[in-house]
Amino acid sequence: MQAFLIRRLVQSLLTLFGVSIVVFLMLYFTPGDPVTIMLQGSNATPQQVETLRHQLGLDQPVYVRYVDYVTNALQGDLGRSYQTRESVLSAILAQLPSTLELTFAALFIAIAIGLIFGIIAAIRRDTWLDTLSMNISLFGVSIPNFWLGMLLILAFSLHVKLFPAIGTGGIRHLVLPAVALGWGYAAIIARLVRHSLIEVLHHDYIKTARAKGLVEHAVIGRHALKNALIPVVTIVGLQFGHMLANAVIIESLFARQGIGRLIVTGILSKDFPMVQGVVLFAAAGYVLANLLVDVSYAFLDPRIRFS
Repeated sequence: MQAFLIRRLVQSLLTLFGVSIVVFLMLYFTPGDPVTIMLQGSNATPQQVETLRHQLGLDQPVYVRYVDYVTNALQGDLGRSYQTRESVLSAILAQLPSTLELTFAALFIAIAIGLIFGIIAAIRRDTWLDTLSMNISLFGVSIPNFWLGMLLILAFSLHVKLFPAIGTGGIRHLVLPAVALGWGYAAIIARLVRHSLIEVLHHDYIKTARAKGLVEHAVIGRHALKNALIPVVTIVGLQFGHMLANAVIIESLFARQGIGRLIVTGILSKDFPMVQGVVLFAAAGYVLANLLVDVSYAFLDPRIRFS
């Protein structure tokens, strides 16, 4: 287990290193000059422009800027925003709770709905319940989350007026964004649970458990479902990273606070340190989620732990 963890940690660091290179070069070759945007409308002289460019380090060769960025990042310094001169890490940490609140709420909805629909579809295979559950799942996979978000705003904010359409606040402000973000992932989980559970229910140890006289809910809950959840755990770990990325769209749609608004504002204003910091931070969360998924295998399946 220790060797496995070390190997996965090394792979994770290499992944983050690759992400940092790709993002840095993409921003470097993006058209537009951050200094010009910052001084727009200020009637700055060419000397003032060059002074600001030197202060921001934009007059340095690209490899020097990248080495400085990586060196500072390894020390926990993601730089300062070109626009606000605020620490990028401080800005991310200030907005992170709102994004995590949305992501975990959406993940909870996805897992809860996905498990319910998937288990019902597997137990009632080839019945109308199976057909209904899978059709609902197909609807969730087919519709984009931003379009679902607009439909939810139209139905439950403008017509029924149960939930607020925009803003960040209590649970009422969280319901619609979380459903919009989590519903499509719930559909994926439901279909995967159905497939895995049907396959597990045909194994010999399930037949043995039934032969011993165990009631059906005990067979499914204590024996079948645990092993059927192994591929589900994998997809949930991947979905967490996808949700962090898609939270950018949902936060913009519902005018919520969060790191999504930071990266959108950073892209529009060519605020390179802010964009690099948010992307690297999100990539670290994605890599960490996948690492936790790999470790959780050992606790779900003894065969993996003992091997």
